[in-house]
Amino acid sequence: MKRFGIGCMGFILIILGQALLAQNYPARPIRMIAPSGAGGPVDVICRVVSQGLSEMVGQQVIVDNRVGAAGLIGTELVVKSAADGYTLLFGFSGPLAIVPHLNPSTPYDPLKDLVAVSQVATAPYVLLVHPSVPANSVKQLVALARSRPGKMNFSSGGTGVGIHMAGEVDMMFNGVSPALPHIKSGKVRALAVGGDKRSPLLPELPTIAESGLKFNTTGWYGVLAPRGTPQTVVIRLQGELKRALNTPVVKDQFVKQGVESVGSTPEQFSALIRGEFEQWARVIKAAGLKGEQP
Repeated sequence: MKRFGIGCMGFILIILGQALLAQNYPARPIRMIAPSGAGGPVDVICRVVSQGLSEMVGQQVIVDNRVGAAGLIGTELVVKSAADGYTLLFGFSGPLAIVPHLNPSTPYDPLKDLVAVSQVATAPYVLLVHPSVPANSVKQLVALARSRPGKMNFSSGGTGVGIHMAGEVDMMFNGVSPALPHIKSGKVRALAVGGDKRSPLLPELPTIAESGLKFNTTGWYGVLAPRGTPQTVVIRLQGELKRALNTPVVKDQFVKQGVESVGSTPEQFSALIRGEFEQWARVIKAAGLKGEQP
């Protein structure tokens, strides 16, 4: 009975300690790891969210870009960080749902080593072609590719990354916002946009679904913490993120970037990651894809 009483007291102290931590959190600046290069879609959205979160919590949220291995390097850094809420991950599909299936030496398990805090945004990809490509719709592009087996090329940011804007290629997927200036200048031609509805930045452009195809062409983004982060801190972060996403400033910035805000619960975001993880496992296995070592 005495041991039981001591155990109960210990449990109560832990709960009280976590409550006190949440009440005083954050007491210093927070580091938000963006596992991508500065200026790209992930970085741009991350900075909007980080600034909004900073204003909510009254502490600076510093964006730290850690580039490499399709997001693996930055994600690993967060996994190995202290679980105290002061190092967070701005996560996306590459390092959380795709890379682990392509790289057998991935040093973390995204479903076990990270705690989902909240999904914050979705952003559709837009299908682009070089102006010299004689196709003005998705159906025409598919027909053209079938008539030229093995001859058309596409751009990729590397294994596990879905978009990249480098080199002269026939076609590519990119985020709507970074692609928009190139579309307007005529350097690329947009054929369709991903997601379940048209982009307000390109309202005349049909969706992939409207073009007769059905596949995942929408990027998703969210905040995660290292495994072991106190639940009270996770709940506090989720609440402050939701408040930040509802501010006019963040909403306006998202509209300009062609991004839709999503203030999910930790459970909803965790379910999304698991679903994407399992889906990409099936796709990669069916396609027989193999990645490179980082």
